[in-house]
Amino acid sequence: MHTVRLGRTGLKISEICLGTMTFGLQTDREEAFGIMDVAAEAGIDFIDVADVYPVGGTLETVGRTEEIVGAWLAGKRDRFVVATKAYNPMGPGPNDTGLSRRHVIAACDASLRRLQTDYIDLYYTHRWDAQTPIDETLGALDDLRRAGKIRYAGCSNIAAWQMMEALWTADRAGTVRYDAVQPRYNLLYRAIENELLPAAREYGVGSVVFNPLAGGMLTGKYKRGEAPRQGTRFALGTAAALYQARYWQDEQIDVVTRLAADLASRGKSITHVALKWVLEQPYVTAAIVGASRAEQLRDSLRALDLTLDERDRRACDDAWYALPRRRPEDER
Repeated sequence: MHTVRLGRTGLKISEICLGTMTFGLQTDREEAFGIMDVAAEAGIDFIDVADVYPVGGTLETVGRTEEIVGAWLAGKRDRFVVATKAYNPMGPGPNDTGLSRRHVIAACDASLRRLQTDYIDLYYTHRWDAQTPIDETLGALDDLRRAGKIRYAGCSNIAAWQMMEALWTADRAGTVRYDAVQPRYNLLYRAIENELLPAAREYGVGSVVFNPLAGGMLTGKYKRGEAPRQGTRFALGTAAALYQARYWQDEQIDVVTRLAADLASRGKSITHVALKWVLEQPYVTAAIVGASRAEQLRDSLRALDLTLDERDRRACDDAWYALPRRRPEDER
């Protein structure tokens, strides 16, 4: 497991970040502990959470993932870099969501309690809040840093112009800035190569990408014409519609089927190639890899031992360029 530097900071993280969004709904506590054990044994010291997880849940389940991770971290917290996020609804009230000073500070305190820790290494804003001035959000994050509750700040699900506005605002105001960005990125979704990723590298913002396996689509196990399988991301509660909109189209399934067959003919797994391809990209700092079972994570990590050749890379590029272009509103 390689250790990398997060953007311009001095913080060191493993190149694989453990994603935990399945913990507490798709994955029970015992299996989640097993997954985290496998991650630790493999040298992963970077864990990604969010206050709203588990994915696919409701207001009745929010915070459950942080509680599971916090329980597992007991007695070994200092060995790990822990990231969590704020923005999404955590209750029914109008101030239970968003990036206002009130909600950001309250959400951080609640995450600290659930994670059973005194500090969060990397605290992300989960998405852009058009109703809150960015200087208000950054001011709240700066207060949290000065109080010792967070070490670094980051942003997720954000456009390049929004990230740049935040960086400029932080520079002018002298507040904490975003030192990490967490965008969606994989063989089937590369639009952020045009602006967001180059801007992040230019301004010293580490890129910690999610969905490197496209929510499981890049395992090659889905076929055209079949319905989403129960127990997968594509049929998981409130998350099903989101993941189907992202990846469940005949054109994407066909491209993946062809790529998987090509790689298999040369003795390579599409899962391993897809993950290794992401890690090789010059703009990527680390990739978030999740699992619903410990064995699933163990298999995914075999990608680290894989060497891609030019034929593999060309096949991966061909997959992206074979996809029909989609309107921006279809990619949210």
